[in-house]
Amino acid sequence: MNIYRYQFAAACPINDAQIIYQLTIETTHMIHVEHIVTFAALHKTGFHEDLADKFYNKFRGRQTMTAHHHGVNIETIRGKSDV
Repeated sequence: MNIYRYQFAAACPINDAQIIYQLTIETTHMIHVEHIVTFAALHKTGFHEDLADKFYNKFRGRQTMTAHHHGVNIETIRGKSDV
């Protein structure tokens, strides 16, 4: 099992506030870390759940994304372990 953890920021599409995201990807496959970094950089704005869907569609595995949005903690889980 490979576990990749990455922190990135994206702007809220409603008020442009910077939201800090914590992403964890669990997979038996190898992911080049540069691909994760580049993919996050391409998404400068977005809703939490939409960003989680985009990361899942790109990298698969089991993913957890968390962030604190204007006083609300959000956690999304996508996929399942590919063991």
